[in-house]
Amino acid sequence: MKFIIAMMMSTFFLATGFAQKKDFTKAQDVDPEAQKVLEKVSKKYEAYKTIEATFSLEIEIPEEPTDKQTGKLKQEGEKYNVDLNDYSMICDGENFWVHNKRNEEVQLNDPPEEDDDEMMAPQDFYNFYKKGKYLYALTNAIVENKVPLLQIEFKPLAGDSEYSKIRMTIEKKTSAVKRIKVFSKDGSRFTLEIQNFKANKKFTKADFTFDKSKFPGVHVEDLKMNDD
Repeated sequence: MKFIIAMMMSTFFLATGFAQKKDFTKAQDVDPEAQKVLEKVSKKYEAYKTIEATFSLEIEIPEEPTDKQTGKLKQEGEKYNVDLNDYSMICDGENFWVHNKRNEEVQLNDPPEEDDDEMMAPQDFYNFYKKGKYLYALTNAIVENKVPLLQIEFKPLAGDSEYSKIRMTIEKKTSAVKRIKVFSKDGSRFTLEIQNFKANKKFTKADFTFDKSKFPGVHVEDLKMNDD
């Protein structure tokens, strides 16, 4: 289960257009105003030693009931723990566990390798724009609960991408990411919204390790590549 499935959006009130949409055709044509906003976002999150956040996740798949979940994220450098209703994903930098809670199954793999077209880890959300794989523009300013927000839309350059666009909503004053909404070409929508956020909290090794003893009866399948 890829972390890309964590995305966002709830009710909001349109204010006024912040910038007109532009027709971009290559990575060099990105909106400079959007780039300024994203650089502030990246700088903000890269300054944190650790992150803890709770979020809501809405998954909309055509002809299926909408799936709404809540989750919690812990992150320290390349280590992270993403806990959802049905799944958890834990990485300690050397091991990557995916726990299917319903099936009581765990897959143990090597950490996901970086992929230019995918967001595999939490830190990818505020850095993926740097990869040169997306066109992006500042498209709207909105107001939600009296909080000014900016919206940036991303369009993948690759024609074979499974996503048609990604919309990121950012708090104008704090440069905090409020929500992300991913639009898939098959009509699916993935919406993640940050509920609570804490920075620089101290974590222990246990926060980034799967503890089998806490889940009696769970089956762990080791799929790691051996060096032998």
